[in-house]
Amino acid sequence: MDWSDAILLLLVLAILVLYLRLARRTRRLRQLADEANRLRHEAQATEQRNRQLKQEMTSNIAHELKTPVSSIRGYLEILLSDRPVDDDRRRHFLERSYQQTLRLSDLIQDVSVINKLEESADLFPLEQLEVRDVAQEVFDELADRAAAASVTLHNNLPPLPIRGNHELLYRIFRNLADNALSYAGPGIDIVAETYEPLNSKFKIQNSEFHYIHFYDTGRGVPDDYLARLFDRFVRIGQGRSRADGGTGLGLSIVKHAVLFHHGEIYAKNRPESGLEFFFSLKR
Repeated sequence: MDWSDAILLLLVLAILVLYLRLARRTRRLRQLADEANRLRHEAQATEQRNRQLKQEMTSNIAHELKTPVSSIRGYLEILLSDRPVDDDRRRHFLERSYQQTLRLSDLIQDVSVINKLEESADLFPLEQLEVRDVAQEVFDELADRAAAASVTLHNNLPPLPIRGNHELLYRIFRNLADNALSYAGPGIDIVAETYEPLNSKFKIQNSEFHYIHFYDTGRGVPDDYLARLFDRFVRIGQGRSRADGGTGLGLSIVKHAVLFHHGEIYAKNRPESGLEFFFSLKR
């Protein structure tokens, strides 16, 4: 091989190397373009899903507002009419109107909390808290209501310090306890305790988390509702929930509050009887 053949071979090899590098770079650029398209489609799908959720929530809120507003309007129309109303009926209408305004107030407050959690969670201040004390605060406030229904409250939690938000931690225990008192039936036990998550849905224990078991010994819920238990405005018994003044947002707020504390939550019916919740809170 003379020097001209050697130069030609070197040129061919150089062109081949450049081609391979260009091909590799082209593949990489194509991969980046595909990844960008995938992320764009995911962002569009997320935006569309969020838009649908907001539309559904707006529709649900309008539906929930309709009943109390209609009731208040009806009572006031009777009271303001020229028809005579005796004192007992007048008081009854005013009491019913007042109860409906409380329901409206609860609904507005719950919607505000969910929106704040989803859009401005950083506005919830953090402080050093003792989970057991917050649970006891809730049980103390509900003691009279529980006693009237022959319900026994058991706070079996050991000291569980976390850095969290008091309002949201309070709402976790308050909404779970309210839910049990409203729907689990009379003469039951309501228990808050810790548990070891081995062989549970959380798989293994992580030392960065506290694991809490909250349950009642009541009637439980239909299995069909378990997967939707934390959805907004889902009610197990529509008429009963409205009669009890529930907004349908309590367990949704519980889930959001647990997520705010970097935890997870799930629910299932107890084999013995009742409904139980398992959730984690970051220490």
